[in-house]
Amino acid sequence: MRGIQVKAYVKSPKELTVTDLPDPQPKSNEYLVQVHAAATNFFDILQVQGKYQHQPPFPWVAGAEFAGVVLATPPGANNPRFPVGARVFGAGQGAFATKLTVAETSLLPVPEGWSFQEAAGLFVTAPTSYGALVVRAGIKKGDVVLVHAAAGGVGLAAVQIAKAFGATVIATASTDHKLAIAKRFGADHIVSYNDPSWPAKVKALTPKSAGVDIVYDPVGLVDQSTKCTAWNGRILVVGFAAGTIEKVPTNKFLLKNISLVGIHWGAYAKFEPQTQVTVWKGIMELVKEGKLKGTEYSDEEFVGLDRVKDALVALGSRGTWGKVVVKVPQDGGSKL
Repeated sequence: MRGIQVKAYVKSPKELTVTDLPDPQPKSNEYLVQVHAAATNFFDILQVQGKYQHQPPFPWVAGAEFAGVVLATPPGANNPRFPVGARVFGAGQGAFATKLTVAETSLLPVPEGWSFQEAAGLFVTAPTSYGALVVRAGIKKGDVVLVHAAAGGVGLAAVQIAKAFGATVIATASTDHKLAIAKRFGADHIVSYNDPSWPAKVKALTPKSAGVDIVYDPVGLVDQSTKCTAWNGRILVVGFAAGTIEKVPTNKFLLKNISLVGIHWGAYAKFEPQTQVTVWKGIMELVKEGKLKGTEYSDEEFVGLDRVKDALVALGSRGTWGKVVVKVPQDGGSKL
């Protein structure tokens, strides 16, 4: 197979190269999958630089999110969930390759009518946003939801999920183009968070200027968001894309009865596996109803494993939106 193997940490994704590698050998609980599309994530950049919390021993193949076709079922499996030829998506170490092995618990069927490129970016973003808004914040019809970095992967998922539950969505982003993308995916109102007065503008967009009921924050804007959060509001801590972890005076939560709620989707596999099943059921219902669509970045096309480094550089520049996905052509030049 071909893949991006990491033998030493790099300063930039630009240093990554594609090489010939032995085909991966599935363990007793693993499927062998032919990768048709691989999605990029910020943690992929951190991992190849040696800055992520999970660092495999050298050498290892980079990448996590993917979509493709099952080539082989787990050795000895009598009734595998996914037969040979099944279209699947999921996450597993080694997605930046033509083949990878992955456990059944990390695989799901590609939704009907979805391309591999659309499905490749679904496994991380959708459950993070659904888990945050539905499980942790208890979103309901009539809520006003503020989604920060609304044009990002998790942001666009959050916009769509909030709208599906009958909420009014106020979206923030850093550029006019990203704000237009958020609007295209369903945001009711858009506000640039480069404007220092954004909390006041957001508050003015809410009924009676009472503030928003839910804040979805993957950036690190909790402190400023308290200025436009309503009484009994919930602020969801999703991540820290701005690069710093905030230190917020806790009296700000006390004064408005604000709940500060964390969401660590990756930890549900360990602590609440049953919730994973519930969340994915809810997501697939939204997909079936056409209320949740793929968010593949379309301003530039990335085809071939040799373009993974370019896709990661583009993602790291923060100029992209949605999910930056690399198409992986198949042996013999077959089409995706």
